[in-house]
Amino acid sequence: MKTRITELLGIEYPIIQGGMAWVAEHHLAAAVSGAGGFGILGAANAPAETVREEIRKVRELTDKPFGVNIMLLSPYAEEVARMVAEEKVRAVTTGAGSPEKYLKLWQDAGIKVIPVVASVALARRMERCHVDAVVAEGMESGGHIGSQTTMTLVPQVADAVEIPVIAAGGIADGRGFAAARMLGAEGVQMGTVFVTAKESIVHVNYKQRILKAKDIDSEVTGMSTGHPIRSLRNKMTREYLRLEKEGASFEELEQLAAGALRKAVVDGDVMYGTVMAGQIAGMISEEKTCREIIDSIMQQAEDVMKKAM
Repeated sequence: MKTRITELLGIEYPIIQGGMAWVAEHHLAAAVSGAGGFGILGAANAPAETVREEIRKVRELTDKPFGVNIMLLSPYAEEVARMVAEEKVRAVTTGAGSPEKYLKLWQDAGIKVIPVVASVALARRMERCHVDAVVAEGMESGGHIGSQTTMTLVPQVADAVEIPVIAAGGIADGRGFAAARMLGAEGVQMGTVFVTAKESIVHVNYKQRILKAKDIDSEVTGMSTGHPIRSLRNKMTREYLRLEKEGASFEELEQLAAGALRKAVVDGDVMYGTVMAGQIAGMISEEKTCREIIDSIMQQAEDVMKKAM
């Protein structure tokens, strides 16, 4: 399936793996790229040399294109931005802000720039800055979320800009892929389904929590702080929501959540850790390889789109 996204990134299928902190490391990124999609390393709050090591490990595992996700609020964002320009990865996706200060650096290095946006206004601003594409991410996604749904955000962004749009949030199968295409997206970004991939290094407890999730199991914390996060409900989310309701300070809430994602991903504490996952978690019930995930999505999408014609 050829779109402007497959041409832009040099990939077989317009499927991008989300750059999830503590999850999107070299094994997963290489597996997604090797299966014809676009793997992404999540830089999160790691220093530049740690991310550089991950880039080189991906290159040991595959010769396919891959990228790096940079969280612009990270204290290491600037050094990571300069490092990826040195390493000349195929593309950079960005979150938590605007990447304008790094655009010339990356563009001079031949790197494609694809910011994640949660509004039409930001998508238009990014187009004026001459980025290569945008990821329009709806609030159904796991982790940090905006306020619009994928169903409403994607078509409005697609109408507003000329550059390619990638849809994200609430997509885990071929039906979601086909729906995103009908809304005007030329590719999709998925996170939760790849968390459960066989190549994913997350703790088995984390995977099993997603695989056993029901449709109503996700909830949003942090609305009062202005930084809402979607994860699967557990003792930590219940305590966080209780404190929010009681008017706890930002510092108290931050202390409760500090290190909670690592606690879940690495240590397997799915009761007091943050099990970030999208609303789509209830649809995922089987652990598959990245190739099986991508092949099944593309086959189902093709079947769905044929029936619709």
